Amino acid sequence: MKRSRIDSFIMQQEGLESLSRDIIRAIQLKKLNRLLSLEKERNGYYRDLPACLKSLDELATLPFTTDETLAHQAGQLLLLSQSRIRRVLSDATSGTTGAAKRVFYTEADLENTVRLYRAGLGELVFPGDRVMICFPFSGPQGLGELIAEAVSRLGAAPLKLGCGLSYGEYADVMEREKPDCFVGMPVQLLSLLRVCSRGSLRRALVSGDACPDAVIHCCEDLLGSRLFPHYGSREMGMAGAITCPAHAGMHLRENDIIAEIVDGYGRVLPEGEFGELVITTIGMEALPLIRYRTGDYTRVLPGVCPCGSEVLRLDSVTRLGQEQEMARLDGAVFTLEEVVDCRVKLDGAACAVEALVRDTLSAARLTAAVKSVFPEREVSVSIRSVLPEDHALYPGKRVCLSS
Repeated sequence: MKRSRIDSFIMQQEGLESLSRDIIRAIQLKKLNRLLSLEKERNGYYRDLPACLKSLDELATLPFTTDETLAHQAGQLLLLSQSRIRRVLSDATSGTTGAAKRVFYTEADLENTVRLYRAGLGELVFPGDRVMICFPFSGPQGLGELIAEAVSRLGAAPLKLGCGLSYGEYADVMEREKPDCFVGMPVQLLSLLRVCSRGSLRRALVSGDACPDAVIHCCEDLLGSRLFPHYGSREMGMAGAITCPAHAGMHLRENDIIAEIVDGYGRVLPEGEFGELVITTIGMEALPLIRYRTGDYTRVLPGVCPCGSEVLRLDSVTRLGQEQEMARLDGAVFTLEEVVDCRVKLDGAACAVEALVRDTLSAARLTAAVKSVFPEREVSVSIRSVLPEDHALYPGKRVCLSS
């Protein structure tokens, strides 16, 4: 089996001829100490931390960074002049109350993101392929644009579709353009496969939202090939971990990111145990973070990957809280082959589910699926047939809506 492209990605970046756990940990400690020393010298946000650690084990003694820090003190975290910033991402929306967190990127940060995308996409995208990209396109250095650049560097043609088309419009593009690969969110892929059929699609990369096992299996059955889940967040540069041909977890770009898994009390857990992912971004040029609590729930898979890579692997990732509930619900509802999409609203003890279906589906079957996740809630369901003019019921990440 071919080894993960993450190995060559890291070796090229670091000027190495081989890669092992000892080499990775040495790189991480060196970069972490460089960051700590710089913060001392510049009297930066992390100035009260030690200027040097003797081992990576000492990282667990340092305090956490949180969303509140990014919302209220992002300027203090910024290492460089604003003139060198090429992109700023904020979680501000029309419904945001209070301060929104901001993350800054330099040209080098964005280039590293494209390179990792290229490494991950290279597992399933080949020269001459046509790749439908169903992530948002928001202007220069946006998520869709960076993915499209990586696709182009692989000698393939990016189809810049975004995530706002109707099912009928996606079907027209698939018929006209004959794409080989899909890049987008997991439920979005399943919906397209159930409405538009596979067509020319043969391979897919999914990211940007939780990917329950049931959704993965349904997609793979319809697609006829294994999916390539990826993981990333804006705090780690929009790209963090990629799937290799072994399909045994997602390899983290460990030369840029140190990962820890902690329990509800903030205690570091051993490999194999589920908890909250905490990241230290030692490779970010503009805004590195030390022990940032992501709010993402996962585990580190123990041992060496079947592909032979010793780079750390993350299991599937979900969000803590209501997004985790949504992932569980998706895992139950999408086992019903008739379901194209669903939206959930919680109101006290009540749970209202709206579903788009491609064939007749009884309310009793859908209610039973929802009850398997929310046995104590009063469930009501609304079912209608999907139409060509329908859009996805969630424009972005899926979450149980609240009144």
